[in-house]
Amino acid sequence: MADWQNGLFGCFNNVGMCVVTYFVPCFTFGKNAEALGESCPMYGCAYLVPGLNLYCLATVRGRIRDQKGIPGSCCNDLLLVWFCNFCTLIQEGQEIRGEGGAQAQSIARE
Repeated sequence: MADWQNGLFGCFNNVGMCVVTYFVPCFTFGKNAEALGESCPMYGCAYLVPGLNLYCLATVRGRIRDQKGIPGSCCNDLLLVWFCNFCTLIQEGQEIRGEGGAQAQSIARE
């Protein structure tokens, strides 16, 4: 079983993504969904609809976990996207783009 390349609070491992997510979280969510083969504009708009956004956020997170072999549950995903929304978006974005782990730490030291 694998684990996330970045911790939940590893937001500042990618400052650019952190800033974009803070100001336009629907964009980051749309790009994360797009990486899974979904429509970026559709998921970006879904982010703005209360209730639907939680369902979509948890579903995308679950699909990323399944794709990468990361353990977890639907209930855990739902709680995380509800209470740590920006952090989960950034963590998922970094996971999809292959950022993080030892590679990001070694780059930061250079």
